[in-house]
Amino acid sequence: MQTHHSSEVRQGAHPEQFPPLELITRPTVDTAATAYYLNRQQQTLRGWACSEKGPLRPIRVNGRLAWQVADIKRLLGVQ
Repeated sequence: MQTHHSSEVRQGAHPEQFPPLELITRPTVDTAATAYYLNRQQQTLRGWACSEKGPLRPIRVNGRLAWQVADIKRLLGVQ
């Protein structure tokens, strides 16, 4: 039987799914990856997108949220 930490279960993702932020070369990542990097719930990020009051604002690609990697790195102070 495999056990999961509550944060992994809540986010619906395992840490091994996401490479270190420094290695991301794509311009955007999805909400699950952004939530992982920021240590927030995906629903929190969706709230930021709806209210446009969060520290990041996503772009929409074919109706889906895409979060700019440069903005995430800037927010976290990662080069």
